[in-house]
Amino acid sequence: MKQNVGGIDRVLRIIVGLVLIAATLAGMLPVWGWIGVVPLATGVFSLCPLYSVLGICTKKQGS
Repeated sequence: MKQNVGGIDRVLRIIVGLVLIAATLAGMLPVWGWIGVVPLATGVFSLCPLYSVLGICTKKQGS
């Protein structure tokens, strides 16, 4: 699969993922907070399977 997440989208996914995981570890969120692994992984790998299905790409061409 081709990378399709770039720029601000990628940074926001990583931040949201880390915040959700940190809040869960701190006891501020229940177990569902581990869903933060999904945005973290999609941000780190610059790949979102849902974007592929929908034909969306936020990565600049040629990057």
